[in-house]
Amino acid sequence: MTTGRKKQNVILCGFMGTGKSSVGRRLAELTGYGFLDMDAVIESEERMSIPDIFATRGEPAFRALESGLVDRICRMVRQVVATGGGTVANPENLAKLKRCGTVVALTADIETIFARVGSGEGRPMLKQGDTEERIRTLLQKRAEAYAQADLTIDTSQRTIEEVARRIMTLLQGD
Repeated sequence: MTTGRKKQNVILCGFMGTGKSSVGRRLAELTGYGFLDMDAVIESEERMSIPDIFATRGEPAFRALESGLVDRICRMVRQVVATGGGTVANPENLAKLKRCGTVVALTADIETIFARVGSGEGRPMLKQGDTEERIRTLLQKRAEAYAQADLTIDTSQRTIEEVARRIMTLLQGD
Protein backbone atom coordinates (compact mmCIF):
# COMPACT_ATOMS: atom_id res chain seq x y z
CA MET A 1 0.00 0.00 0.00
CA THR A 2 1.28 3.45 -0.79
CA THR A 3 -0.12 6.66 0.54
CA GLY A 4 0.54 8.71 -2.58
CA ARG A 5 2.45 11.32 -0.59
CA LYS A 6 5.51 9.10 -0.21
CA LYS A 7 4.78 8.96 3.49
CA GLN A 8 5.37 5.43 4.60
CA ASN A 9 3.50 5.39 7.90
CA VAL A 10 -0.11 5.82 8.95
CA ILE A 11 -0.46 7.89 12.12
CA LEU A 12 -3.76 7.66 14.01
CA CYS A 13 -4.49 10.57 16.30
CA GLY A 14 -7.58 11.66 18.16
CA PHE A 15 -9.16 11.82 21.55
CA MET A 16 -9.23 8.87 23.94
CA GLY A 17 -12.04 6.48 23.15
CA THR A 18 -12.09 7.16 19.41
CA GLY A 19 -10.58 3.77 18.60
CA LYS A 20 -6.95 4.53 17.77
CA SER A 21 -5.51 1.32 19.22
CA SER A 22 -8.27 -1.03 18.04
CA VAL A 23 -8.46 0.47 14.56
CA GLY A 24 -4.67 0.64 14.39
CA ARG A 25 -4.29 -3.07 15.08
CA ARG A 26 -6.85 -3.95 12.41
CA LEU A 27 -5.38 -1.50 9.87
CA ALA A 28 -1.93 -3.01 10.43
CA GLU A 29 -3.36 -6.44 9.67
CA LEU A 30 -5.01 -5.17 6.49
CA THR A 31 -1.91 -3.34 5.23
CA GLY A 32 0.78 -5.74 6.37
CA TYR A 33 2.39 -2.87 8.28
CA GLY A 34 3.71 -3.11 11.81
CA PHE A 35 1.62 -1.70 14.65
CA LEU A 36 2.92 0.61 17.35
CA ASP A 37 0.79 1.90 20.21
CA MET A 38 2.69 4.83 21.72
CA ASP A 39 1.18 4.48 25.19
CA ALA A 40 1.97 0.74 25.28
CA VAL A 41 5.58 1.38 24.17
CA ILE A 42 6.06 4.03 26.84
CA GLU A 43 4.57 1.78 29.53
CA SER A 44 6.82 -1.09 28.47
CA GLU A 45 9.98 0.99 28.31
CA GLU A 46 9.32 2.82 31.56
CA ARG A 47 8.01 -0.31 33.31
CA MET A 48 5.06 1.58 34.71
CA SER A 49 1.55 2.52 33.66
CA ILE A 50 0.69 5.88 32.14
CA PRO A 51 -1.30 6.84 35.28
CA ASP A 52 1.75 5.97 37.41
CA ILE A 53 4.03 8.07 35.19
CA PHE A 54 1.63 11.01 35.57
CA ALA A 55 1.39 10.46 39.35
CA THR A 56 5.10 10.05 40.06
CA ARG A 57 6.76 12.18 37.39
CA GLY A 58 4.02 14.52 36.20
CA GLU A 59 2.53 15.34 32.82
CA PRO A 60 5.59 17.27 31.52
CA ALA A 61 7.80 14.19 32.00
CA PHE A 62 5.25 12.02 30.20
CA ARG A 63 5.04 14.51 27.31
CA ALA A 64 8.84 14.48 27.03
CA LEU A 65 8.79 10.67 26.74
CA GLU A 66 6.08 11.00 24.10
CA SER A 67 8.12 13.52 22.07
CA GLY A 68 11.19 11.31 22.22
CA LEU A 69 9.14 8.43 20.89
CA VAL A 70 7.79 10.61 18.06
CA ASP A 71 11.39 11.23 16.99
CA ARG A 72 12.03 7.47 16.88
CA ILE A 73 8.80 6.79 15.00
CA CYS A 74 9.83 9.22 12.30
CA ARG A 75 12.82 7.01 11.53
CA MET A 76 10.53 4.00 10.96
CA VAL A 77 8.65 2.91 7.85
CA ARG A 78 5.57 0.82 7.16
CA GLN A 79 4.06 1.36 10.61
CA VAL A 80 0.54 2.06 11.77
CA VAL A 81 0.95 4.22 14.86
CA ALA A 82 -1.70 4.85 17.51
CA THR A 83 -0.68 8.08 19.23
CA GLY A 84 -1.67 9.11 22.71
CA GLY A 85 -4.66 11.46 22.77
CA GLY A 86 -2.53 14.52 23.48
CA THR A 87 0.50 13.71 21.32
CA VAL A 88 -0.45 15.98 18.42
CA ALA A 89 -1.45 18.83 20.74
CA ASN A 90 2.28 19.56 20.74
CA PRO A 91 2.80 21.42 17.42
CA GLU A 92 6.33 20.01 17.02
CA ASN A 93 5.07 16.45 17.37
CA LEU A 94 2.30 17.09 14.87
CA ALA A 95 4.69 18.61 12.31
CA LYS A 96 7.12 15.69 12.63
CA LEU A 97 4.38 13.09 12.34
CA LYS A 98 2.93 14.81 9.26
CA ARG A 99 6.35 14.64 7.59
CA CYS A 100 6.79 10.91 8.23
CA GLY A 101 3.25 9.66 7.77
CA THR A 102 -0.29 10.31 6.73
CA VAL A 103 -2.02 11.59 9.85
CA VAL A 104 -5.58 10.35 10.29
CA ALA A 105 -7.71 11.91 13.02
CA LEU A 106 -10.33 9.63 14.51
CA THR A 107 -13.21 11.55 15.99
CA ALA A 108 -16.39 10.70 17.87
CA ASP A 109 -19.18 12.69 19.42
CA ILE A 110 -18.98 13.46 23.12
CA GLU A 111 -21.69 10.97 24.04
CA THR A 112 -19.83 8.15 22.28
CA ILE A 113 -16.52 9.08 23.88
CA PHE A 114 -18.14 9.28 27.31
CA ALA A 115 -19.77 5.86 26.79
CA ARG A 116 -16.44 4.36 25.72
CA VAL A 117 -14.24 5.82 28.48
CA GLY A 118 -16.80 5.44 31.26
CA SER A 119 -15.68 6.96 34.53
CA GLY A 120 -12.26 7.74 33.09
CA GLU A 121 -10.60 5.24 35.44
CA GLY A 122 -6.97 4.78 34.44
CA ARG A 123 -7.01 7.94 32.30
CA PRO A 124 -4.99 10.61 34.08
CA MET A 125 -6.26 13.48 31.92
CA LEU A 126 -9.82 12.75 33.15
CA LYS A 127 -8.88 12.49 36.80
CA GLN A 128 -9.94 16.00 37.83
CA GLY A 129 -13.61 16.85 38.25
CA ASP A 130 -16.61 15.77 36.21
CA THR A 131 -15.55 13.31 33.50
CA GLU A 132 -17.97 14.53 30.83
CA GLU A 133 -17.03 18.18 31.42
CA ARG A 134 -13.34 17.28 31.33
CA ILE A 135 -13.88 15.51 27.97
CA ARG A 136 -15.56 18.64 26.58
CA THR A 137 -12.74 20.89 27.81
CA LEU A 138 -9.95 18.69 26.44
CA LEU A 139 -11.74 18.23 23.11
CA GLN A 140 -12.00 21.99 22.71
CA LYS A 141 -8.35 22.44 23.66
CA ARG A 142 -7.17 19.82 21.15
CA ALA A 143 -9.64 20.51 18.32
CA GLU A 144 -7.28 22.72 16.35
CA ALA A 145 -4.52 20.11 16.41
CA TYR A 146 -6.86 17.29 15.35
CA ALA A 147 -8.21 19.49 12.54
CA GLN A 148 -4.73 19.62 11.00
CA ALA A 149 -4.76 15.89 10.21
CA ASP A 150 -4.54 14.82 6.57
CA LEU A 151 -7.76 12.80 6.90
CA THR A 152 -10.58 12.74 9.45
CA ILE A 153 -12.98 9.89 10.15
CA ASP A 154 -15.85 9.93 12.64
CA THR A 155 -15.93 6.59 14.46
CA SER A 156 -19.12 7.25 16.43
CA GLN A 157 -21.39 4.93 14.48
CA ARG A 158 -18.78 2.72 12.79
CA THR A 159 -17.25 -0.60 13.74
CA ILE A 160 -13.49 -1.09 13.97
CA GLU A 161 -13.61 -2.98 10.67
CA GLU A 162 -15.55 -0.21 8.94
CA VAL A 163 -13.13 2.47 10.12
CA ALA A 164 -10.04 0.46 9.13
CA ARG A 165 -11.46 -0.26 5.66
CA ARG A 166 -12.47 3.38 5.20
CA ILE A 167 -8.91 4.47 5.99
CA MET A 168 -7.60 1.92 3.47
CA THR A 169 -9.93 3.29 0.81
CA LEU A 170 -8.95 6.89 1.50
CA LEU A 171 -5.23 6.09 1.47
CA GLN A 172 -5.46 4.18 -1.78
CA GLY A 173 -7.25 7.10 -3.41
CA ASP A 174 -4.66 9.54 -2.08
